[in-house]
Amino acid sequence: MNTTLLIIAAGMGNRYGGLKQIDPVGPNGQIIIEYSMFDAIAAGFDKIVFVIRRYFEDAFKEKISRKLEGKVETAHAYQELDSCLGGFTVPSGRQKPWGTGHAVLVAKELIAGSFAVINADDYYGPNSFKTMKHHLSTTAADCENEYAMIGYTLRNTLSEYGAVCRGVCQCDEQMLLKKIVERTSVEKQGEGAKCLDEAGKPIFLTGDEVVSTNFWGFRPSVFGHLERLFRDFLDKSGQDTSAEFYIPTAVDTLIHDGSIRVKVLPAKDNWFGVTYRQDMPGARKCIRELIDNGMYPERLWQGNES
Repeated sequence: MNTTLLIIAAGMGNRYGGLKQIDPVGPNGQIIIEYSMFDAIAAGFDKIVFVIRRYFEDAFKEKISRKLEGKVETAHAYQELDSCLGGFTVPSGRQKPWGTGHAVLVAKELIAGSFAVINADDYYGPNSFKTMKHHLSTTAADCENEYAMIGYTLRNTLSEYGAVCRGVCQCDEQMLLKKIVERTSVEKQGEGAKCLDEAGKPIFLTGDEVVSTNFWGFRPSVFGHLERLFRDFLDKSGQDTSAEFYIPTAVDTLIHDGSIRVKVLPAKDNWFGVTYRQDMPGARKCIRELIDNGMYPERLWQGNES
């Protein structure tokens, strides 16, 4: 069964001040997204679709996409402010696209079968890709509304340097997702964490919670669900210039209305990301240890890696 990896990379240009400013984590100029690409190919994904912005398309293809030539099929989708709005007018003052759920929607025409979704600037580990690929390839074809998520332990996904966004999960005995709440201001506190609820009141977390770091497994049916929910989102929040349509929020809605089921697949790898510049030394150390342990070669690709 053919499977696609969708990498949400539309925020890379803004977050780092341009693609040339992305600091490498690997010894030969590799950035985090390259390790995900490498792991996906090794796990057997047949196609990689990048969600980007048109203003850095040429730089992205030169720095990243070209390294996959002859290795796997690639394609590019473009997440712009006016993408997939269905006649809705972008409000004055809106500066960025509409979030991770919107990023999935813009790739609809490029994906035919089962697919996984990840963030460009997170490291998920090779076993997570193998686990997701196996799940997508072995689940019955008629289970169109059976999805999956790689679940990580909250304390292993926090930054020492500031707040992060996490989908905090509740699962049943069969590891089916019962509820997921997107928390946008999760900060490390001892062995646990704290965040704020919708009313601005503090919530304290133990650190043992299962969380989403946006590694999802979907069927094509998800596009119809997301289109419906995105229309609802625009009707309710479209005039809010900072509102975003998040994948975890959409998934939670679909679970509660009985449209889907989501199997949580426990992560066997450590996650890390580069939310803040100060996270970079720790990320480089992790990659160095993985190389020293034989997980990755010094050079991921043939030729110049810079």
